[in-house]
Amino acid sequence: MKQPLITQSNELAMAGVTISNLSKSYGDNLVLDDISMTVKPGSVTALIGPSGSGKSTLLRCVNLLEQPDRGTITVGTQTITAGAKVPDRDLLALRRQVGMVFQSFNLFPHMNVLRNIAFPQEQVLGRSKEEAEARALVLLDRVGLKDKALQHPSKCSGGQQQRIAIVRALALNPRAILFDEPTSALDPEVGVEVLAVMRELAQAGMTMIVVTHEMQFARDVSDHLVVMADGHIIEEGDPTRILADPQEERTKRFLNAVLER
Repeated sequence: MKQPLITQSNELAMAGVTISNLSKSYGDNLVLDDISMTVKPGSVTALIGPSGSGKSTLLRCVNLLEQPDRGTITVGTQTITAGAKVPDRDLLALRRQVGMVFQSFNLFPHMNVLRNIAFPQEQVLGRSKEEAEARALVLLDRVGLKDKALQHPSKCSGGQQQRIAIVRALALNPRAILFDEPTSALDPEVGVEVLAVMRELAQAGMTMIVVTHEMQFARDVSDHLVVMADGHIIEEGDPTRILADPQEERTKRFLNAVLER
């Protein structure tokens, strides 16, 4: 019988994420304007909204791939304040806790699949090559891709590459994972494979923030739905309620556009 992707003895093994009064600008362009939201440990929050609303930038600020201008980000018990110099050890500690899965996979093209998953473990967690590769093979087996271990990413389909990217994030034992439109670059049939892995992670209690245009996933899997537009949170709450009866006109226009495609 296939083992689960993650096993958690209790909910506290996962980290909550709290974002308070976060703002981010690029020059005169205000991309995030005073964003505050809370993601409970072991829960799934889906971020939806039109392109350019700031969803991806928000994720990148949580992982400090982008430096916010104002506000605080708390992951578990670690708080980062915008504008304050973040020591390298604190930045590394944050990124150990928060995994990231990108829209474009971001796999190393010159490494085979096994090394793509093992190398970050060796660098970030200090695992030996043998230990890291053993962990990689276990996780690849659990997503049905162990036979791809010695191939390079270019020899794998888009859906396979995205599952490999998820495995790479999981191999670092994160307490939360950020997903930035993980299926938007994939054909719908292929995207189903990726969504199945994400559903399994959600059922196992992984804390997740997911930027997505997959409304069925947002409704059926997420615990909390956040709608963004023009750098603001315009509506949030129960996914089923918002998708069936949005209160804000901007939310209604966005959902109508998505459903009419």
